[in-house]
Amino acid sequence: MTSSQPASVDPDQVAFYTRLADRWWDENGPFWPLHLLNALRKAWIIDRIAADPDATVPLAGLRILDIGCGGGLLSEAMARAGATVIGIDVTERNISVARVHAENEGLNIDYRHSSAEALAADSESFDVVLNMEVVEHVADLDGFMTAACHLVKPGGSMFVATLNRSLAGFVIGIVGAEYITGLLPRGTHQWSRFVRPDELDAHLHHGGLDVVERIGIRVNPWRRRMTLTSWMGVNYMVHARRGRP
Repeated sequence: MTSSQPASVDPDQVAFYTRLADRWWDENGPFWPLHLLNALRKAWIIDRIAADPDATVPLAGLRILDIGCGGGLLSEAMARAGATVIGIDVTERNISVARVHAENEGLNIDYRHSSAEALAADSESFDVVLNMEVVEHVADLDGFMTAACHLVKPGGSMFVATLNRSLAGFVIGIVGAEYITGLLPRGTHQWSRFVRPDELDAHLHHGGLDVVERIGIRVNPWRRRMTLTSWMGVNYMVHARRGRP
């Protein structure tokens, strides 16, 4: 990745995740909620893109991009399901951690210190683009979503997970998660960058994608459980698809 970062990259967010990078695979560390979430989102994603979700390698033949891959939790899950995975992150330390872990696990994942904008400029395209827990961290949502949508090939899918900029999103996603329960480290999120479902739909539509499904995620921090729900007041996921020409 060149020294010229796209406008979507927030240096403060890069510094925040650089400090935590060595803790990605610690299931009892600051990223333990992501380890719980990973099992939930993996199953939801595979069920929607695999010809046979029950197959040993249900994602064989699919080329998947994991934007903001962090330490590689979701990238590894997709690779184990048979996909060819490219993981990108603007935090260089995250990529180093992800590479080492994948090598130790015997997984062949193409990790790159890069951005969605850089890959779009190179005219890359993918069967599936994973845009999970990223949009609430970017400084230029318009530019980022334009680039991310551009990376979805005809007939391909994008999955987005984020938090709703609602009153519940502030009370539960910021005050509750970061200050009361300690679910997340303080400073993980900024409420002003949360994205309402209608706003996300507009970005996806502008990028040529149609929303197929929306689902909420209910979090119980005391029992360390996450479940799918029809309520999208705080955490939610969206599946969108580009039509074929």
